[in-house]
Amino acid sequence: MTLWPVRTLFCALLLMPVMVWAEVCAEDNMGQQLCLPEPAKRIATLSPGATELAFAAGAGDKVVAVVNYSDYPEAARKLPLVGNHTRIDLEALLALKPDLVITWRTGNPPAQMEMLRALGLPMFAIEPRTFEGVSKVIEQLSILAGTEQEGFAEAERFRKGISLIAEQYRDAEPLPVFYQVWQTPLMTINDNHLIGKVIRLCGGANVFGDMPRLVPRISAEVVLEADPHAIITGSVEGAEDNQLDRWQSYTGMTAVAKNNLFFVPASPISRPTPRLLEASRDICQRLDVARERE
Repeated sequence: MTLWPVRTLFCALLLMPVMVWAEVCAEDNMGQQLCLPEPAKRIATLSPGATELAFAAGAGDKVVAVVNYSDYPEAARKLPLVGNHTRIDLEALLALKPDLVITWRTGNPPAQMEMLRALGLPMFAIEPRTFEGVSKVIEQLSILAGTEQEGFAEAERFRKGISLIAEQYRDAEPLPVFYQVWQTPLMTINDNHLIGKVIRLCGGANVFGDMPRLVPRISAEVVLEADPHAIITGSVEGAEDNQLDRWQSYTGMTAVAKNNLFFVPASPISRPTPRLLEASRDICQRLDVARERE
């Protein structure tokens, strides 16, 4: 057996590539800077939206824990569950040894989040409320996961898609729209909500856009008074169900008289993720139909 001289072996070792990770830092939606000594390898996502955004950032293969209803993309359905977004199974979560926990700013229980923080787990709180915010979160997550190439490309795809829709509907005739979030109690959204921004993107005029609360409760009487020309709600896969049946008896309402009661897939429109692009196109198409019936 031939042995390399010590000097030759030493030179060969010097020429071998060495993976050296630099510290990675990103700012979350609470304005907090998080720095990791190296890109995260084991990520826990504590809301369905956080799960989607982690996958959009190219970090899907690094996600080791999710919560209930993390159903998109399909690969997320196979990941270990650690409770739901309002109650986390801390023991199950800690057993999976995450080196990054992506939380939902207003959805996760504050007491449990403080407990995780006290245990020293790196926490990154997100909840984008604008189109640009969605792109920015994807970019920040990709930085923390070391997947910038995929994440920044997806963020830019989303930006360009939204810009194209905005240009297409820039001069669209405004159409009074009521978006029904829930039927009992009756709930809607204002213009600060991302769904409200989608309606405006498509040239719609949210009849409850000026209300102070993000998701206000309302009465049937105020809907009748507002007289929307289109009513939209989310349902499973956008299939028609009984959620809008209550309005059928109000034949004097323009939306009912013109048969402008529309259903769109609930999941894409209700989560601030890249699927908002798909949801925006759906809503724009529905409002195009309503304009043709004016």
